[in-house]
Amino acid sequence: MTRPKPKRAWLREHLDDIFVKRAQKEGYRSRAVYKLMEIDERDRLFRAGQTVVDLGAAPGGWSQYARKRVGTRGRVVALDVLPIVPLPGVDVIQGDFTEQAVLGSLLDRLGGKAVDLVISDMAPNMSGITVSDQPRSIYLAELALDFAAEVLRPGGGFLVKAFQGEGFRPFHQQMQSRFEKLVSRKPRASRPRSREIYLLGRGFIGA
Repeated sequence: MTRPKPKRAWLREHLDDIFVKRAQKEGYRSRAVYKLMEIDERDRLFRAGQTVVDLGAAPGGWSQYARKRVGTRGRVVALDVLPIVPLPGVDVIQGDFTEQAVLGSLLDRLGGKAVDLVISDMAPNMSGITVSDQPRSIYLAELALDFAAEVLRPGGGFLVKAFQGEGFRPFHQQMQSRFEKLVSRKPRASRPRSREIYLLGRGFIGA
């Protein structure tokens, strides 16, 4: 069983973090943007004109970066249960992703247009108790995969954060069945002690 770090120790670590300092210097809303940036540099996720959906988007760092990469001809729709300060060129929806009404609103916003890429950095509020945190994190990843299967165009891509542990292998197998290629990534900005890993599915082949 893992336990959360004391708040003072966490704050000290956060303020000393090179990615936190870099995000502040470069104008990004969170250090998490460098996880997405590294994966993009390696796997070339984005291209101009894409339609991208960002799940669990707050505070907006991933959407910031995605917007820059897809350009003015592209579109980014961001969703989170937490409020997101408006971002130029990003369509923001606030709501709980686990609620059907919120998903319906997201689908309405897309207007039936197929999506090129779904990205999800969603995670539950961690209690530090693995036996409860792990199934909740896998559940969110599964919901994101179900959503991606509903909206992706054939050949589209899906990037999702998952946590290694109970339920991870079956989820990995679900993704393998829906994409031509599946790779895992552990970006440098992902803290070494974290069990998080990013799964990237390329070449969507259907639900």
